Amino acid sequence: MIAQQLAIDHPSRVRSLTSIMSTPSREVGRTRPEASAALFLPQPTDPDSAAERSLQVYRVIGSPGYSLDESRVADLGRRSFLRSHDAAGVARQFAAILVSPDRTPGLRNLTIPTLVIHGEDDPLVEVDGGIATADAVPGARLVVVPGMGHNLPPQLWPQLTGDIVGHARAAEKGSAARA
Repeated sequence: MIAQQLAIDHPSRVRSLTSIMSTPSREVGRTRPEASAALFLPQPTDPDSAAERSLQVYRVIGSPGYSLDESRVADLGRRSFLRSHDAAGVARQFAAILVSPDRTPGLRNLTIPTLVIHGEDDPLVEVDGGIATADAVPGARLVVVPGMGHNLPPQLWPQLTGDIVGHARAAEKGSAARA
């Protein structure tokens, strides 16, 4: 959502846009109730409860088509807590989404190459959010990934990085040709 707004507000500073697991408006890509509930579980109070909470959240919002590396998710939860835990962060992010205006009109004006990646099984931002994003940007390329939820399973890293790198390289070549 931030990348979309940046491209809308400062198109001359953006060579390409990759929008992942997002939506142009809170009217599409709605959150399933179980995903909302997972995000508002009690906040952790220490690294171990952060690890457990991360596991609880990603068991709900993660990718049902791919195995969840529970030791990796737990470790990331612990390290994130130790790095910078802010109990109100999720609520602030949710509030920012709620007050964000519909970006669809601005996206319709973009002329930069745009790639939209979305999980077919995303319970946090349902796939129609990604479809609406791609539909809004003229010429956007949509990649809907079967089995992917609201995370980036390591099994998909080669495909996703390949898509993103290929998109960025094509945008760079197009930018150089226009110059």
